[in-house]
Amino acid sequence: MEKKMKILVTGANGFLGHGVIEQLSKCNNEIIASCLKSFDYNFPNVKVKAGDLFKIENPYDFFEKPDIVVHLAWKDGFKHSSETHIENLFNHYLFLEKMVDSGIKKIVVLGSMHEVGFHEGSINENTPCNPLSLYGIAKNSLRQICQLIVKGTQTKLQWIRGFYIVDNSEKGCSIFSKIMQAAKAGKKEFPFTSGINQFDFLDYEDFCKQVAAVVLNDTEFGIINCCLGKPETLASRVERFIKENNLDIKLNYGTFPDRPYDSLAIWGNPARIKKIMNLNKEI
Repeated sequence: MEKKMKILVTGANGFLGHGVIEQLSKCNNEIIASCLKSFDYNFPNVKVKAGDLFKIENPYDFFEKPDIVVHLAWKDGFKHSSETHIENLFNHYLFLEKMVDSGIKKIVVLGSMHEVGFHEGSINENTPCNPLSLYGIAKNSLRQICQLIVKGTQTKLQWIRGFYIVDNSEKGCSIFSKIMQAAKAGKKEFPFTSGINQFDFLDYEDFCKQVAAVVLNDTEFGIINCCLGKPETLASRVERFIKENNLDIKLNYGTFPDRPYDSLAIWGNPARIKKIMNLNKEI
């Protein structure tokens, strides 16, 4: 993508927004960061525009006619049973439909491996979906909506299917952030599940690099797994996380039951993202 592009990133101050914008800002494109309340970014080429995404009548004009929208905004992403996933689904649809109707060149939307539901083994773009949580149902429905609204238009769609992201920030809601919070509070034990389930874990910075590479890519469209492609037990990854961050805390196995809708072993097929990363040398 040689021409300088204007890229709108929604959910700019969310869990992933900061990291994705940091990576995108390195490539000399113009970044419009959308968030509810204004704040400062210390990255080049970034302009913040505050406002309620769902209440903006003409978002394409409001966000200065971007070439691409990277839709990361999502409430209660770590609360899979929250009703807000279903309540906000129509708002996500309206926002993206307005952008497509305005003639935007590409929409990039963050999905989730939870769209697939219970599945044993590797996931690719053709794996059937049968989500088992409100979060998964909402994400899967939005993916189907996006596929529908771009059909017959000039707008391209990239659906980023995210897996498990490892981050040592205390501000997040992931299990890794909660462990950091507990350790900082001086707790010596952390309530845990059996930890036997195997998932696809990717470090936060690497995930953000993959997302940025997808956004800058103009050859691969549709569903793209952002993943490592290797399964690892939750117990193994969390124990390794504790060692990596020199935390004085131990896991209390079996305190919580394993989630009934979690697969015993599930991971992403990384073929497409590897191809994209090899093509993009800017990230």
